[in-house]
Amino acid sequence: MDITALEKTYQRIDRNLASPRQMLAIIVYAGMNHIFSSRRIELACRRDINFMYLLEGKPVPDHTTIARFRSKHLASCIKELFAQMDFMLEDMGAISLQDIFIDGTKIESVANKYKFVWKKS
Repeated sequence: MDITALEKTYQRIDRNLASPRQMLAIIVYAGMNHIFSSRRIELACRRDINFMYLLEGKPVPDHTTIARFRSKHLASCIKELFAQMDFMLEDMGAISLQDIFIDGTKIESVANKYKFVWKKS
C-alpha cells in the first residue's frame, strides 16, 4: 500500500520507535480483534505475540502515542488508505465490490415511550 499520505503527516520519523507503517498495522490488527481502546492496544502490544511481531522488536508505544496517532495522523488520510485496502483485496479476489450492503436493522426496544408507565407512590 502507498502510505505516503500518512508519512507526510509526520515532521520526522524516529528510527528507534514504531514507524507509521507499523502503527497502521497495529491499529488495523487491533480492530480486526475488536480491540479499540488505546490502553487495551498498548496492553496487547506488551502481551500478545502477534502484536510483538508487528512491532519488529521496537519498543511498545504507550496509549497516548496510539491515541495521538489515530487522532492526529490517521484521521486525515484514513479514507484514502481504506479505499486502497479495498482495491487491493478486490485484486486478490478476497472481496467483490459488485454489491454494497448496509445494515439498517431496527429493533424495537422493550422500554419504549409507549410502554413506560409512571406510577406515583
